[in-house]
Amino acid sequence: MMSTGERLAYMAGQILRNFAVKGQEAAIAATTDHILQFWDPGMKARACAMLSDPDPALPDDVRAVFLRVQANAASA
Repeated sequence: MMSTGERLAYMAGQILRNFAVKGQEAAIAATTDHILQFWDPGMKARACAMLSDPDPALPDDVRAVFLRVQANAASA
C-alpha cells in the first residue's frame, strides 16, 4: 500500500505523462497549473513537505513541479 506522499508523487507523475507530448518544460508548467487549480490545500501542503524529506524518492520532474507549487504558495 502506498503512503499519502507516494500517492501524491504517483498522481503528479500521471499528470506529467498526460502532458508529455508538450515537451518536458511545458509538461511541468501544465502539471503545476493543474495541481494549483485542482488539488486541495492539504494535498499541496503535503507535496511541498515532501521536498524537505531526506528520502522522498521523487523523480526529478515531479520534484520540479512540487518546487513550483511551493514557490506559488510562498508568493501567495
